[in-house]
Amino acid sequence: MKKERKAMSIVRKMLISVLAGFVVGFLCLFLKIQLINSGKSQIWEIINQIFFQDITVKEGINGIGIFFIIGNIFMSALQLGIVPLVLVSLSLAMCSIAQGNKLGKIAGKTILCFVIFYFVGAALAGTIAYTVKSYGLFNVSIPAVSLENSVTMEPYNPLTVIINAVPNNLASAFSSNNQILSVVVVAIVIGLCMQKIPEKTKSLREFLQAVYDIIQLYLDFLINKIAPVAIFCMIARTFAIYGVEYLRPIAAFVITGVLTGIFLVLTIYPIGIFITTGLSPWKFMKKIWKVGLFAAATNSSAATLPLNIRTCTEELGCSKEITSFVLPTGMTINMNGTTVMHMIATTFIATSAGIDITPSQLVMAALISVTTAMGCPAIPVAGTTMIFAVLSGLGFTSDACMIGYALVLAMNYPVGMAVITMNVVGDAATNVIVCAQEGELDRDIFNDNLRIAENN
Repeated sequence: MKKERKAMSIVRKMLISVLAGFVVGFLCLFLKIQLINSGKSQIWEIINQIFFQDITVKEGINGIGIFFIIGNIFMSALQLGIVPLVLVSLSLAMCSIAQGNKLGKIAGKTILCFVIFYFVGAALAGTIAYTVKSYGLFNVSIPAVSLENSVTMEPYNPLTVIINAVPNNLASAFSSNNQILSVVVVAIVIGLCMQKIPEKTKSLREFLQAVYDIIQLYLDFLINKIAPVAIFCMIARTFAIYGVEYLRPIAAFVITGVLTGIFLVLTIYPIGIFITTGLSPWKFMKKIWKVGLFAAATNSSAATLPLNIRTCTEELGCSKEITSFVLPTGMTINMNGTTVMHMIATTFIATSAGIDITPSQLVMAALISVTTAMGCPAIPVAGTTMIFAVLSGLGFTSDACMIGYALVLAMNYPVGMAVITMNVVGDAATNVIVCAQEGELDRDIFNDNLRIAENN
């Protein structure tokens, strides 16, 4: 009897997709340079129109943009499930854990973990950035670029995030992925109310559970069947259209940001888990790495939420109720990877503009970054845009600073891949810590290597 062939795991599929995306992307970039330098730019234009062209802009009116279409459809399909997933999962979680002072303890420990990871990450990133700056590696001569590419923001008080968290219109709160914090508040209210009147809301709980099962089935299909192809297309397209003219002057920022993000992912979270729970850091990293890989590929913590939930509950032994509270909350307010990137980017921009940034200014940058990052939407590029808020808070708004800021915006994709991983792995680490301290962690599942084999 012929032995049935085992299907390739999602982890292997994603790893192959990421590696293939980098290879194809860099080959296309090399081809682009060769064609342009040899006076055959029209050939590259044809290739670009067929595969990579952004068909939503004026220049792409005649383009096909196969890779662009696949990547954008996938991201839109993933984000379609974010608001209902957060609303339903968090409502059910609140209904389950809102007993006595349990909810308050879980919320308090969750926020405390997030804040500690924020400031540890900011301190280490600031130290690394200042060291790199002290060795003169950020002393670069940046070329003049068009400031039209800069994204600026109106000055605002970061505390307005608190006011905006409570929506005055349910339709507006549920109509955008930028209002996830409002969705979290609504979900908490619904869950608490269901817990107070369990008999009257029994039908509502059953309905929400059915909706949750439907969303999980939908997202599992996207992640297992569509994600590998879409990730390949997104990464290949990004590097194929990369501008190389400014790569040399900003290389120090890119390299520092990527290495710092990787270093912090491999240190602060495993060490934090070991210190607070005594659990094996190696087992945690071995099971969570695919979540970081998926986050890096999609460059979105919101898109990674479904995979993170499944990994935490099925492989790390975390309670479903606590996971349904910690991870959506973390996706909303735990952007410590964004703060790490802010520290490095601010130091680079200031130094390249001729400003001798001081340790006290870096402390102020960390405080501004933490307060702004907590209200940052869990979507690609949002964290990079928030750099302007940090620069404004420090008074670094000269033309030279804006040129450096424009370059960071243009070349931040590799750094974003590293620091977005910090956000999602930080959420998972906090979830493990809170579950362990609440006695809601199945240590047998956490320590079971077979759980990796089954899911990978």
